[in-house]
Amino acid sequence: MAKIPATVVTGFLGAGKTTLIRNLLAAAGGRRIALVINEFGDIGIDGEILKSCGDADCDGSEVGGGIVELSNGCICCTVADDFVPAIETLIGRAPPPDHIVIETSGLALPQPLIRAFNWPEIRTRITVDGVVTVVDGPAMAAGRFSADDEALAAQREADDGLDHETPLADLFEDQLACADMIVLSKADLLDGRTTAKIMDDLGARVRPGVQFLRSTAEGIGADALLGLDAGAEADLENRHEIHHRHDDDDAPHDHAHGHEEFESFHIDLGEISDSQAFLDRLGETIAAHGLLRIKGFAAISGKPMRQVVQAVGPRIDAWFDRPFGTDARETRLVVIGFHGLDRTAIAAALGA
Repeated sequence: MAKIPATVVTGFLGAGKTTLIRNLLAAAGGRRIALVINEFGDIGIDGEILKSCGDADCDGSEVGGGIVELSNGCICCTVADDFVPAIETLIGRAPPPDHIVIETSGLALPQPLIRAFNWPEIRTRITVDGVVTVVDGPAMAAGRFSADDEALAAQREADDGLDHETPLADLFEDQLACADMIVLSKADLLDGRTTAKIMDDLGARVRPGVQFLRSTAEGIGADALLGLDAGAEADLENRHEIHHRHDDDDAPHDHAHGHEEFESFHIDLGEISDSQAFLDRLGETIAAHGLLRIKGFAAISGKPMRQVVQAVGPRIDAWFDRPFGTDARETRLVVIGFHGLDRTAIAAALGA
């Protein structure tokens, strides 16, 4: 029996993974694609965005349907409890999916996830077709790894218990080391010389044979992203971890990768009377509290469609994706930052 191919999509928060996958589903070319999302946050904002993609296979149901969402944190720490059973359910469907796409958390290390494909329960049925690392083009052009990594560097300097470089830098190198393909996102916002310089820099940091693609808002089709036939689970020695290595995946994890530095919570608000004023408040709140990300949906008075909000560092994107229909007209946001957030003050600022 032929193994079902799986593509792992990794990259930092805000790099463009969700947009890449949404466009992939819309241009699947008849493939039956199952999607596994590892959501960092306590409500499924990214899953909700993907449900609105309009693709027939993107049905947003629970395990057994087109989307499986793992909403309890880092996938490399919950492999035994959640990931393997989810994959077992997907490959046990009749008929099984043609391809599985897995979006990791922006904070997840890719190598432990790839190692999980060697677990006895699934290794004879599924293979890692390829690891796609999404890199934020404008952030790289500005000399950063993500839209706002200064806060992570500051956290590293304040923590005497860290004996490595900033978690962001180490994780970025891990994502590059594991990649079979690197997608430079938002390339339409860069000029040709800048794009070439970034590509040269990344090319010097990866192993030979890694493919490079540039992505714009129009996305990349399935034919380019799928069918790499990398068999990554059998090639782990060439995908070395810089950050840390789990020598025994059955042993308890000590969370040495620093995920405990982050926390998230959600805020429920009513309708927003002035969209621009609300977005301005988001920017002010992010700057005042050093937030890493805010994402969610807003109900704007007088607008029949809900507004998607994605804020990564100082960059805020907002667009209307679909009518509310029978859904409640409410505003729900997930806030992500370092532990110790003043939740009361943040909620008050956003709801002012």
